[in-house]
Amino acid sequence: MTAAPSDSLFDRVGGMTFFQRLVEVFYEGVATDEVLLPLYPEQSDLTGARERLYLFLAQYWGGPTDYMELRGHPRLRMRHMPFVIGALERDRWLIHMATAVETVTEDPEIRAELMAYFVPAAEHLRNDTGLPISSPKT
Repeated sequence: MTAAPSDSLFDRVGGMTFFQRLVEVFYEGVATDEVLLPLYPEQSDLTGARERLYLFLAQYWGGPTDYMELRGHPRLRMRHMPFVIGALERDRWLIHMATAVETVTEDPEIRAELMAYFVPAAEHLRNDTGLPISSPKT
């Protein structure tokens, strides 16, 4: 049975379980990545990061609004500004996300739809300099 064009990707992939698995596989890569792991304040426990990404992605693709209820507007660029995210970090992030996408779905249309979001989103988060989490006002 083919999904109707108006169905959200969230519904087409089977809901929350898909995004939990996607994020699980993604963070398996991040946990051993010497470039990305240092960007996570809680390197020994990525549970919070996993939950935030999972909730964000589920909401973005048409699922429940739990992310918005817990964290407010995503403001992705602002939330990532404290971290130096250059081309190398972007590329490492995309490698792990592409691996996760390839692992959790065989559907080429779903893969393409996901990556059509992830590639420009990862580029958008580049800042190359980062900003201090709390900078003194001058």
